[in-house]
Amino acid sequence: MAFRQLNRGLIHLPRLGKRLLALSLDALMCALTVWMAWCLRLEIWVPFGATEVWATVGAWVIGLPVFWRYGLYAAIFRYAGWNAMLALGKAAAVYGVLYALVFTVIGVKGIPRSVGIIQPLLMFVALGLSRLAVRLWLGGLYRELLKRLNAPGVLIYGAGTAGRQLAAGMLKISDQRLMGFVDDNPQLQGRRLNGIPVHAPADLPRIVQQYKIHHMLLAIPSASPARRKEILRQMRPYPVHVRTLPSLASLMTRGVSPSDLHELDIEDLLGRDPVAPDESLMEQHLGGKTVMVTGAGGSIGSELCRQIMQWRPKTLLLLELSEYGLYEIEHELQVLAASRPGVAPVEIVPLQGSVQDAARVDEILQAWRPHIIYHAAAYKHVPLVEHNALQGLRNNVWGTLVCARAAVRCGVERFVLVSTDKAVRPTNVMGASKRLAEMVLQALADHAPSATCFTMVRFGNVLGSSGSVVPLFRRQIAAGGPITLTHRDITRFFMTIPEAAQLVIQTGAMARGGDVFVLDMGEPVRIYDLACRMVELTGQRVRDAQNPWGSIEIKITGLRPGEKLYEELLIGEDTHPTNHPRILKAHERFLPWHELQNSLQLLADQMDAGNHAGVRTLLKQLVEGYHPRNPVVDWVYQAQVARHAAASVQQPAAEEQLIELARA
Repeated sequence: MAFRQLNRGLIHLPRLGKRLLALSLDALMCALTVWMAWCLRLEIWVPFGATEVWATVGAWVIGLPVFWRYGLYAAIFRYAGWNAMLALGKAAAVYGVLYALVFTVIGVKGIPRSVGIIQPLLMFVALGLSRLAVRLWLGGLYRELLKRLNAPGVLIYGAGTAGRQLAAGMLKISDQRLMGFVDDNPQLQGRRLNGIPVHAPADLPRIVQQYKIHHMLLAIPSASPARRKEILRQMRPYPVHVRTLPSLASLMTRGVSPSDLHELDIEDLLGRDPVAPDESLMEQHLGGKTVMVTGAGGSIGSELCRQIMQWRPKTLLLLELSEYGLYEIEHELQVLAASRPGVAPVEIVPLQGSVQDAARVDEILQAWRPHIIYHAAAYKHVPLVEHNALQGLRNNVWGTLVCARAAVRCGVERFVLVSTDKAVRPTNVMGASKRLAEMVLQALADHAPSATCFTMVRFGNVLGSSGSVVPLFRRQIAAGGPITLTHRDITRFFMTIPEAAQLVIQTGAMARGGDVFVLDMGEPVRIYDLACRMVELTGQRVRDAQNPWGSIEIKITGLRPGEKLYEELLIGEDTHPTNHPRILKAHERFLPWHELQNSLQLLADQMDAGNHAGVRTLLKQLVEGYHPRNPVVDWVYQAQVARHAAASVQQPAAEEQLIELARA
């Protein structure tokens, strides 16, 4: 308590009082360093005598005005930094020259000339130590040192240029201790870079335990996805939080700093090497053309727009129902266009409207006459479409039909439908509606010759899209869990949004009419394993029967309406390779247009009547492999059933009440 009161009293002294106290302490140090210089010169301890007084007076007369002149008593010692230390050095240098001039060069009788050299050196050390002691005592520097010593340990994986720049930034952060680099290069292992040791990956078990490592920072922006995945696999057994730098391309124009670090991209866990598109084909396909994207504000639609911009179309039409989504993508594309001076400007046209509005779609196509349409507008969230079944069908099937017919009337060269793996043997309305949309295009392509080439491309889940499990899991982990998963054995195909959009554009360039293209999604991923990896790479552990001390629980909630355990990409086995290693061409059976048209009319009649049972029966007949596993869960249908049930219960009671009144 007395120590704290003394600190508080010193800090709250008046400014003049603090300066006088500092001046007095420096005067005392002048006397002390003169005596110490004398003892060092004679190599014996001598008492402080009259001769030393003259050397001390000289130190006061020369030193204190110099120290005052250089602002040593104007600085706030407990906040003294580099500038204050620089001023102290200058003052000590000037003082040393003057003191040596008097007592060494000129000389004073009875005082050894070497004292004029030794005393200024001792005074410089004393001044520096005294300021440092004040900062430690009053400025909390010792607390910063303790905080740094007790801070979680950090390793940087990668001792290249990015790693060294990151290390330089990390040294300025007090709440983390940089304990070293980890690098695969044997020539660097065992050495030190700027005083920081470089370890081999084989030493990780010892280093993590010995230095209490909590964080691993991946500073290998040029590494391939497969290499990053391998490194992350090595890190999984250790309870460390892994973060990473962005790709090398995004760091080319600036240095690396700790602010560039971010949570792992799920692409790092998949480790897929993207296949570059055929640039000449893309340039020929899109360059100077008028291109339209429906659903331009959605996950796939917006990425299609970004990718299309790279190939310099003449005009890009953005059709979107959501006002906010349309504003966001239009603003982003305008910024992107402005960042590329010297490139021919692309006319970006934001158009609000629904793909179900035939008049609106017709007037847009008549006004611009686009060469290519990418049809990405769809309701694709499985449970939501299951609960709003008729709206999902109208948008996904009739929206596609409206756009396709308008494309034929306006002579659009190519019409590309963005489809889904859920269209294969669907168990939900969303998948059935997308397969029916595919059949519409197949039938139109087969029905009669036209200038429009219809094609469709089918792929699985895209990482980071609306409704993707990855952002959901990340939020749940940040909140401390639990992670909610519908089934322990559920698996899905995954692909990044940019890769999916690139392949969609590529398939459009390869189409010949009525084609069903399938993207090679790699191996399916077990979602439970994905969740475990995401937890472990934040330095935590999953809590289960084998590990009851884990911090994050994975809670199994049960399959949602219409949800499948496994997704497929093909209905049959009839596939053919294409010129692109990630694109296959499938031959799927479909109904001729005259049959499909009649069936669609029957389906529309049942939808207009609100007959959900009739709609389901017709879908089973139309869509091969459609086998719904749950009863009708449309919200409107359920509300109608509940109301009718309540009315049937109330009616007998009302009749009995009327009979009683009649008797009375």
